[in-house]
Amino acid sequence: MLQQTTHQDMRAIYPSLANKRVVITGGASGIGAGLVEAFVAQGSRVALLDIADSEGAALVARLSPRAAHAPLYRNCDLTDLDRLASVMADVEGALGGVDVLINNAANDDRHTIDEVTPAVWEERMNVNLRHQFFAAKAVIPAMKRAGGGSIVNFGSISWHLALPDLVLYQTSKAAIEGLTRALARDLGRSNIRANTIVPGNVQTPRQERWYTPAGEAEIVAAQCLDGRIQPADVAALALFLASDDARMCTGHDYFVDAGWR
Repeated sequence: MLQQTTHQDMRAIYPSLANKRVVITGGASGIGAGLVEAFVAQGSRVALLDIADSEGAALVARLSPRAAHAPLYRNCDLTDLDRLASVMADVEGALGGVDVLINNAANDDRHTIDEVTPAVWEERMNVNLRHQFFAAKAVIPAMKRAGGGSIVNFGSISWHLALPDLVLYQTSKAAIEGLTRALARDLGRSNIRANTIVPGNVQTPRQERWYTPAGEAEIVAAQCLDGRIQPADVAALALFLASDDARMCTGHDYFVDAGWR
């Protein structure tokens, strides 16, 4: 009797990702957890950074028994640059280097223009934009020593659609696409690639806080494809961009949005 296969069973395997040293920010839940699971399944050595300790510990416990390399969790407030530098040095030592950086962490809390003060501006830029540059800066020396690497920054569909009540989030996410272009140019001769993943509306517990079933139906109706985007769909693109199969892909934005544009 033939055993039924699932989409998960048929996930692409990238031999070049086996034993690759991968750092994922915001990796404890949502899209980040999907990224961690996908890279661990490839046999990569993964470190995830987050401030959600219970979620991070639970993810490590769930994935470790079947992993070629058990993932490492580190608590890290990415807005604290001294802490970020310390943790990045720690995970580089624990992994023996860094080949791939996935800059995933962000905060998309809704806000109005009237609510933005200089302090709020600073805080949102720090949590959504600044850490991506400084995390990248921290891994560049290790990537150069390794002969190359891949930096994958996470943008957002929100500013492409001009969604409401996200002015600071959209400002920072638009800037990330410029950051990616600059990193790709400055690091390309060192064989370090930089790309941006632009997710659409991904079905995670956090996103379901913002959308009613009717709102979700409106999103699907505006997409070219039926169905809700899952973290695994985003992770599939991240795997490709991190792998050697994408060796000539750099400086660009790649959408996983089911055609929601």
